[in-house]
Parts: sequence; structure tokens; C-alpha cells
Amino acid sequence: MSFKDFPKVELHLHLEGAAPPAFIRGLAQEKNIDIGKIFDERGGYAYRDFDHFLKVYEAACTTLQGPEDFRRLTLAVLEESAANGVVYSETFLSPDFCGGGDVSAWKEYLAAMVEAADEAEATMGITLRGIITCIRHQGPEQARTAARCAVETMGDFITGFGMAGAEMLGRPGDFAYSFDMAREAGLALTCHAGEWGGPDMVADTLRDLRPSRIGHGINAIHDLALVDRIAEDGVVLEVCPGSNVVLGAVKGWKDHPIARLRDRGVKVTISTDDPPFFSTTMTDEFNMLSKTFGWTEADFDDLNQVALAAAFCDDATRERISKRLEAAR
Repeated sequence: MSFKDFPKVELHLHLEGAAPPAFIRGLAQEKNIDIGKIFDERGGYAYRDFDHFLKVYEAACTTLQGPEDFRRLTLAVLEESAANGVVYSETFLSPDFCGGGDVSAWKEYLAAMVEAADEAEATMGITLRGIITCIRHQGPEQARTAARCAVETMGDFITGFGMAGAEMLGRPGDFAYSFDMAREAGLALTCHAGEWGGPDMVADTLRDLRPSRIGHGINAIHDLALVDRIAEDGVVLEVCPGSNVVLGAVKGWKDHPIARLRDRGVKVTISTDDPPFFSTTMTDEFNMLSKTFGWTEADFDDLNQVALAAAFCDDATRERISKRLEAAR
């Protein structure tokens, strides 16, 4: 069966990384921007490895130059998500790509994205919340700038703070100040770890930054004591299987540890990460997990409930999404 119409909750989605290639090509043509050879012969994004992926990602982002571009981007991304059954989504947003970290400029970009999110909820039935992320490879000082933007604009839409980027640069503790600032303001926390780093990176992230969720976290599987601690503490993993397979973080779908983590009691969720870069959708993720591990609708109902309970939204929104999930089933 296909899970296209099955309702879904997604917690790990990079807004710029979800930009359809045709959308980025269109912006480049409109603005006469040379973004280099970032597409393959079929029109998709082309890259050699993770480091090159980051370069292609940033090249695509050069076409996004103002609030209106981000309004259009948000609508394009949510249209694709809604078409694949997503009823609630959280997206990572970086002020570095939206006004260079200037709070005043960021507020203009944010207003445009909120406008698009409201339109999408009214017309497509999908709810969006934003998590501001600092970019790890831009260093701790720039991370503080992102944290200030998060604190200044937190509210109904901006509900969390996190960190993405090149995981192997620096240590989690280097960014403790930014995470402490966000925590003290009342923002929920997540952080990429254990996609490329080993169990020690996951353990250090949990100890030094104290997030309630970990982006990816799959390499925790190599330390079962850590896995058991993650399960006992209720830390939620935002797992992106298709991304892990395409980038080579795991050898293939059968080798992916998501089922082993779940069987050991870890709260796992399913997301696409940067879907067009990995030629995936939430439908594809559900289909492949069903094919590989034999997961059924009951499993996916359970995974949705885990994701909704871990979502960075208020109780009223959670209740509304819960009813939407029930109605769609």
C-alpha cells in the first residue's frame, strides 16, 4: 500500500533545504544569479558528499534575498508537505540566511513566513511552527546572534532553538551560552548530533546543551548504555532515514538502526530533512519503512503520537492536531 494519504507529523525539516529545485532555478532566472552547476541532468540537486552538499545548499540559498522570496518558499514547501499528508510540521530557520542575523531584518523575514504559514493552514490544512537554528560551522559567536534573534521573536510561531551544520566542527559545549540563553527564555531545544559523530557526540550534546530532542542521533546505537539512557530520559530522536541512506551515514535501509532504537524503547520520529536533495517525501519515508521493517498503520499511528507529544507547540495546537489526525484516519 501507499501511505500518501496517511496523516503525518514531521519535526525535522530545513526550510531552505526543502526548496523545490524548480523554485530555486526560477528565482535564479528572475534575478539573473549565477548559482553554478548545482543541478543534475534530471533537474535535481547534484552533490558528491556531505561537505559538497553543504556548498550546494548554500549556493541555492543565494537566490533567497528578501522576505518575499521566503514567503513564496514557505508556501512552496508547505504545498509539497501537505500533498504528502503532513498535517503538522516544524521547520528549521536560520537568521543567517534571513537578513544576516540582524534582528530588525529578521523580523521582516519572519513576518513574511508567518503570513505564508497562515495562508497554508487556511487553504491546505497544514500547521507550521519554526525552530531557529544556529549554524555550527559558523562558530559560537554567530550562534549567539541566532539565539538573540530566537529570544527576540519567540511566540506562537517561533517555539524552539537548535543547531545544524557541520557536526564535526567544534564540540557541543562551545555553544552552551546560546542554548542557555534560549532555554532561560523558555524556548524548547533540539540539536543535530550523531549523524556523523559517534555516541560520544550524542552524549556530550545531551550533557552540555540539554536538549529534549536530538536531530538524527542514529550513531547512539553503537553504545547501548547510551541508548538505554536516552530511552529512560525520554529524549526524542528526529530520525531522517532517507537522508541517512542517501548521504551514506548508513549503508542502506536494512542497515538503518531506527527499528533497533525503537525496539529498545527510544522515542523515534520520522522526517525528511532536506527532501528534494535526497529525492524523498514523507510518503516515501513511510513506504520504505513499511517495506523494510514491516511497519503497519498501527506503527505509524504510534510514531505520529510520539512526534505530536514531542512537538514544540502549545497544548491548544497539540489538541487541534490530535483531532486532525483522528479525523484523517
